[in-house]
Amino acid sequence: MKEALVLGGGGIAGIAWTTGLLTGLAEAGGDVSKAGTVIGTSAGATVAAQLGSGLGLPELYARQTDSRMQAAEIMGDVDLETFGRNLEAALEGADSFPEVRRALGRFALAADTVPEAARRAVIASRLPVHDWPTDMTLKLVAVDTGSGATRVFDNASGVSLVDAVHASCAVPGLWPPVTIGGHRYVDGAVRSNTSADLATGASRVLVVAPLGQRELFPCEKPLRAAVGELRAGGSEVTVIEPDEASRAAIGRNPADPSTRVPAAEAGRAQGRRGGTPS
Repeated sequence: MKEALVLGGGGIAGIAWTTGLLTGLAEAGGDVSKAGTVIGTSAGATVAAQLGSGLGLPELYARQTDSRMQAAEIMGDVDLETFGRNLEAALEGADSFPEVRRALGRFALAADTVPEAARRAVIASRLPVHDWPTDMTLKLVAVDTGSGATRVFDNASGVSLVDAVHASCAVPGLWPPVTIGGHRYVDGAVRSNTSADLATGASRVLVVAPLGQRELFPCEKPLRAAVGELRAGGSEVTVIEPDEASRAAIGRNPADPSTRVPAAEAGRAQGRRGGTPS
């Protein structure tokens, strides 16, 4: 693994912002969309699959900003601060990271959400192509609700691309867990918003983090620690987080479909300025 692109979670707004950012970077002469390995978590899993579709960044950007091409999303009512408070009861007594992940799995299974099939249809509509790419390796991160174990779906997993993205995007309490091979899976952000540590061994790593350094859930290896380990192992690592204008465009509810156009436009503008890496 020589070059890795790591795409983190951030809801519908995160998909739009990341797509805009990558588009702006390419317009500024820094196209990173053809990395050999793309690691996607939650929103990042969607963008990773879109990058592997064969469509260019201008077309992918248009799918975020042109109402005639946008996916048919379901409104998600989530405020990050309120969402965090609502998880406290579910995590009470969880005294290890594996138990935290299992508790979040139970929380997800008990939640009243839209039907799994309805949510899968949304994921399918996001993806221009439903086949795994042959010219890049995708690693899409999810978590088993029962064991709390990490599951990394890739081109060789024998799982449909739509199901892999669906699982990686299944935010506990907001969207239903995803059934694959007799297991139920939730959002990869239950492990980490970026899972940047999965890029170990890459010579160069670009991490795109729509939520910045913030972790939605208690995390064994947060982004800062993962980046430190990658650099200690010899990787050249760049992290790009939203700038002030992008944070305002993403807003307080990144699951709101109305954030797509402003988030994509802010991401594109930030990318054209080089992304202001951290």
